[in-house]
Amino acid sequence: MKTLVVLVLCSLVVTCLTSDVDSQPAADQPAQDGLFVEKEQASTVVRQKRAAGTLTQFQLESLREVCEANLACEHMMDTNGIIAAYNAYYGPIPY
Repeated sequence: MKTLVVLVLCSLVVTCLTSDVDSQPAADQPAQDGLFVEKEQASTVVRQKRAAGTLTQFQLESLREVCEANLACEHMMDTNGIIAAYNAYYGPIPY
């Protein structure tokens, strides 16, 4: 009986090792030709960070409204400025 179990297990191992590896679905395999893209294509997908410029009055007011909801941020806004306070409490400015 033990010999039969060992033979069955060995035959399963042999069939698994010799089976065709390409039998996996195509969704599980990474695409080899789409790994790298041209710079023009990548720039449409990845949004470039804009250079720091002056913010409009509307953008500053939007930052001010967000910062006024937090008392510590509002105090820092009064002492250090809106941009420093927003960066300290909420991270980089999104626009």
